[in-house]
Amino acid sequence: MHLKQLDLNLLIALDALLTERSITEAGRRVYLTQSAMSGALSRLREYFGDELLTQVGRKMVPTPLGESLAGPVRDILMRIKSTVATRPAFDPAASTRRFTLMMSDYVCTVLMPQVLRRGESEAPRIGFDVLLNDVVNPFELLDRADIDFLIMPQMFLGKEHPSEFLYSDGYACLVWAENPMVGESLTREQYLDLGHVVLQYSRTRAAFIDEWFLTKLGVTRRAEVFAPNFNAVPQLVVGTRRIATIQRRLAEFYARYLPLRIIAPPFELPVLDEAIQWHRNFDADPASRWVRSLVLEVAKGVEPALLQTA
Repeated sequence: MHLKQLDLNLLIALDALLTERSITEAGRRVYLTQSAMSGALSRLREYFGDELLTQVGRKMVPTPLGESLAGPVRDILMRIKSTVATRPAFDPAASTRRFTLMMSDYVCTVLMPQVLRRGESEAPRIGFDVLLNDVVNPFELLDRADIDFLIMPQMFLGKEHPSEFLYSDGYACLVWAENPMVGESLTREQYLDLGHVVLQYSRTRAAFIDEWFLTKLGVTRRAEVFAPNFNAVPQLVVGTRRIATIQRRLAEFYARYLPLRIIAPPFELPVLDEAIQWHRNFDADPASRWVRSLVLEVAKGVEPALLQTA
């Protein structure tokens, strides 16, 4: 399709270029070779009469015009994508749609098995891709509609797209069942004296609970082991004298399969509110609404897991 001699396929290339700011990475995003993407950039520059992106050292930097085009171009592509994908009617039993959901491994463990079981019974041909939110910027993926749904703590979600509360969870302490250092309860002094297994998203980003401890209480836990994800934390406690503080639902899940004891934390810890978010252009899409309803109904059926402090 052409509009005033502009091949609208070039808008896809322009969006990729303005997002990645690299000809090579933009080509990978839209499955074009580096030479084909270079050719697309040349045609875009000729059409707009502007460089759009210029090379500065090893990076490409948008010109003022290129920067001004980023938002409108992405919005146009999202409108086209939602128009093509949306159908006036949706029959889950017959649909072959595929949906991508991004979440933490914690949510994947405590919520998604029930969602997928129920989803299969109601819509046996619908597919689900479950991705972990261990990327630098999951919100950018939602902005581009590269994912259909993002499930995260409600406090981290922005206002650019609609969202809905799913469930609340509390925090619990986990110790090895044979840990001789811990009885049926914990004092603050014991908690801070013990070695901890903690989640570390990266070398520069601490987990939310550690940030809360430092900000609210002015204390730092003695982290002896850094775990790469939520599900690894309980497993790394077994057979040691260390302690871990994780979401109550996840603690209950692992206490059923591993020799672990759940103990109330000696601090009044924050409540964790999980929510689901989707792209605003798909708010009225019947298929998207069905998936949201499915996740919400499953989340409502799970009893709140809030643990009182000792």
